[in-house]
Amino acid sequence: MSLKSMKKEELELLSNKDIAKMIIEESKKKMNTAELFKKIIKLLDLPETVYENKIADFYTALATDKRFILLSNGKWDLRSNHTSDKVIKIAEDDDDEEEEEDQIDKQEDEIEEDRYDDDDDDDYDEDTNEEIKDLVVIDEDELELEE
Repeated sequence: MSLKSMKKEELELLSNKDIAKMIIEESKKKMNTAELFKKIIKLLDLPETVYENKIADFYTALATDKRFILLSNGKWDLRSNHTSDKVIKIAEDDDDEEEEEDQIDKQEDEIEEDRYDDDDDDDYDEDTNEEIKDLVVIDEDELELEE
C-alpha cells in the first residue's frame, strides 16, 4: 500500500521508522534526517514544534534500526539497497585487526620472557637472597606432625 493512498489514521498507527522506510522505498531517493522527518511531520499533519522537539529522537531511532544505513554524504538509505560486499570487507578487516593483536601479544610475551631469562644474572636481586635465607622448607608429613 502506498503512503498517498493511506489515511492519516492509518499512518498514525505506524512508527516514524516504518513511515520513513516507506518514504525511501516509494521515492527511491536517499534523504538526510531533516528531509525525511519533515515529510513524516507533513504526512501526519503535526505542528512544527514536534519537528523541533523530536528530530534528535528520530535520528537515534534510524541509527539503531538495522533496516537503515547512514551513507557517507549524510543521507539515509535502506540497507537492503546495498550489497553485502561491504559487510564482508568489514569482517575481513576485523580478522586483520585480530591477527595484528595476536602478533602484538606474542611479541609482548617474548619481551616478557626475555626480561626474566634465567641465564641473565643482572635480573637476580641479592637482597631477595638475604630475605629468604632464613626460610625453611617443610614437607607435608612434617606439617601434619606439628598440628
